[in-house]
Amino acid sequence: MNKQSFLSIFAASVIIASCGNKSDQAPMGGPGSQVKEYKTLTLEPTSATLNTDYPASIQGQQNIEIRPRVEGYIDKIYVDEGAVVKAGQPLFKISAPEYEQEVRTAAASIKSAQAALSSAKLAVNKVKPLVEKEIISKYDLESAQYNYDAALATLAQANASLVNAKTNLGYTTVTSPVNGVVGSIPFRLGSLVSSNTTDPLTTVSSIGNVYAYFAMNEKKLLDFTKSKGPLAEKIKELPQVSLLLSDGTTYAEKGRIETVNGLINTETGSVNIRARFPNSKGIIRSGSSTTVRIPNEVKDGILVPQSATFELQDKIFAVTVGKDGKTKNVNITVAENTAGNYYVVTSGLKSGDKIVLEGVALLKDGSEIKTQNQNPETVYADLK
Repeated sequence: MNKQSFLSIFAASVIIASCGNKSDQAPMGGPGSQVKEYKTLTLEPTSATLNTDYPASIQGQQNIEIRPRVEGYIDKIYVDEGAVVKAGQPLFKISAPEYEQEVRTAAASIKSAQAALSSAKLAVNKVKPLVEKEIISKYDLESAQYNYDAALATLAQANASLVNAKTNLGYTTVTSPVNGVVGSIPFRLGSLVSSNTTDPLTTVSSIGNVYAYFAMNEKKLLDFTKSKGPLAEKIKELPQVSLLLSDGTTYAEKGRIETVNGLINTETGSVNIRARFPNSKGIIRSGSSTTVRIPNEVKDGILVPQSATFELQDKIFAVTVGKDGKTKNVNITVAENTAGNYYVVTSGLKSGDKIVLEGVALLKDGSEIKTQNQNPETVYADLK
């Protein structure tokens, strides 16, 4: 190859390479520099009912231990665990033949006392006319009268013994003292029981009303108690509360908070609270795990969807958008125990501020975005 041909090939290669490099460069203002669009919301005062949920445990209004009052062997068990019983319904039969014998003995004593009383009465009737005719002395009449009075007292004592024997015999049939639900039955047929037995025969939980016990933290309680007025009056003014059952459904009956424990648990920093719910149909059982829901009325508050915030170092942030379309991370404070999908903002945001509703954790201060303002009725639709 001559020198001229080599130079021509080299020049062509340089031109091709130069064209290729230019094609690889992205022109300024291309797709890489496009401003991304975000959904936003202009804040305005909002009134709503927010619910605060507290895990709760259920106890019957009365959990009564059923214990025998006499000693004997369990002869019959009339109910099963979990059965719904009425007051006075038999639960157990205790075999105690000695009490049946005491009833028979007392009945026989009554017949004997009645016979002695009749004999004493005849003696009085026999002696009385003789004394009147002064055939015998008054001493004989007084003696006969004393015998009659003694026979009368013996009869009364025999009657009392019969009542006592029948009462003891009645104790061999153990009945339910209240309407309720039968708990576990640790004993079986043939078990020897007495009033000194450690374990009760069973328990009966009165479920006409049930109590839901839950805990509230100290700060929330302080917000509640530092307002004016006696605590008892504040409790009466509290709204009715709801109960969420274990399957997620809401119990049909509303309840009321009745008591607030005066002692704060030093380990958990919370206080126990009791709410009462009617349970006429026996749907709720003692020992159930449920949730107490307390409504909180918010009037003209600044509500922010929790999905429009992010947490950093135990602080909550929202992202606002200025008139220039640039973002700013704002530290906000929210009300304690804010429930559901919203925060009630107490500081950091005000009416008229525009916030970003999605993807806020990825936005940095000064990011330029396009805004797509949303209708507040759409954002707060689940509050209706």
